[in-house]
Amino acid sequence: MDDAFFFGYGSLVNRHTHDYPDALPVTIRGWRREWRMARSLGRTFLSVVPDAGAQIDGLVARVPGNDWAALDLRETGYQRHALGAGAFARGPSRPAMIYAIAAQDADKASHTAPIKLSYLDVVVEGFDREFGAEGVARFFDTTRGWGPVLDDRAAPLYPRARPVAAHLQRLVDDRLHNLGVLRLGH
Repeated sequence: MDDAFFFGYGSLVNRHTHDYPDALPVTIRGWRREWRMARSLGRTFLSVVPDAGAQIDGLVARVPGNDWAALDLRETGYQRHALGAGAFARGPSRPAMIYAIAAQDADKASHTAPIKLSYLDVVVEGFDREFGAEGVARFFDTTRGWGPVLDDRAAPLYPRARPVAAHLQRLVDDRLHNLGVLRLGH
């Protein structure tokens, strides 16, 4: 049986958050990144929605032995969707799966379900490592649904939080300020 692949566009871009082999940077077309609150979980996550005119960066990685159980558990609240090889605009082209929160289970980020800053920091660290400063800029430019951000850096609530370099924290802070995103205390 051939191994399957997934496309990660958020925290899965940060290799420190997983150990999936053969991860490679790619760009796909036909999907737009968006912050969405999963009603079923009451928390806000990065998700994607179909958008014929959009392109987003991320990693494509192997799921050894087609064993989706661990990744499906990590991505609780999401549904898997097939990406055909034609979805790849840059990088190796292969059929892969992408996770998205179903529209019927989605709301906007809010004061009761804000974006966790510790989560965003980890995402930005991954984009910086894989795509450099230009990739971080593209991440912010191609992500919609910005809502209130909970500043949980001092006591992270995100389960895969990790120390992120001070210059990346400043970059995230500056980007959020420029976007006019409300920052909530913890």
